[in-house]
Amino acid sequence: MVLVAHGSRDPRAAVATEALARAVRRAHSEWLVEASYLDHAGPRPLDVLASAPASRAVLVPLLLTAAYHGRVDLPAVVRAAESLPISVTATDVLGPASPLLLSALSRRLLTATQSSTAGSGSLPGVAPDPAGSLPWALDGVLPDSAGSLPWGLDGVVLASAGTRDEAARATVADAAAALGRRLGLPAAVAYASGAGPTPGEAVTALRAAGARRVGMSAYFLAPGLLYDLAARTAREAGAVAIAEPLTAAQELVRLVAARVESALSHPVPLAA
Repeated sequence: MVLVAHGSRDPRAAVATEALARAVRRAHSEWLVEASYLDHAGPRPLDVLASAPASRAVLVPLLLTAAYHGRVDLPAVVRAAESLPISVTATDVLGPASPLLLSALSRRLLTATQSSTAGSGSLPGVAPDPAGSLPWALDGVLPDSAGSLPWGLDGVVLASAGTRDEAARATVADAAAALGRRLGLPAAVAYASGAGPTPGEAVTALRAAGARRVGMSAYFLAPGLLYDLAARTAREAGAVAIAEPLTAAQELVRLVAARVESALSHPVPLAA
């Protein structure tokens, strides 16, 4: 099983991808799990496939939207692998929002609000993942009767990297709306790059609409320059809690496994 990440000049991104690979290995010792990168850091997916001691491989794109990398780069890898002595199947991307993704986003946000209330204010590159420590976020427990999270948030911004692909942007907006419904909070979508509101602008809009304590949820798989930009603009606009990227969240491990198992039974056709 080959995890295919976007790749980044920021070394924290590769650290996060390797952390996810290790977590998947621990959960599924029967799989040979390797990480690869489409850009910047190596190894490349094709290099991993060429050296794999197996007759079959599943590529899992570590992408939250089916934008350019999912529509163009990944199919190109699969086509190039046709010359190798290995059967390659690619899964769908990890988005759009699913119960597992929403659970991970909720738990990361709650961890951030807890840290904010404790006066932490720190933004480490890769968040810890205390399994089971926040059961309400995992089991779908609703917010309190006041309509806010236990630490008093009354608005949430879902921030993503951004893309020019309109269909992909629509799935991020849908994820923001779904997260708002899950938390019982007013929600807004934001993008660190490209068209659309920035996280800072989205926080400002929610505050102008009456929200006093707005948190930023991170629709990011790994830290990097765009995540840092999103966090900074949100905080400068008055966000009181900034969630960490999903990295190796336990829900993400389960989602990757579900993608693999589904692909083995029903391969996902990739666009030519």
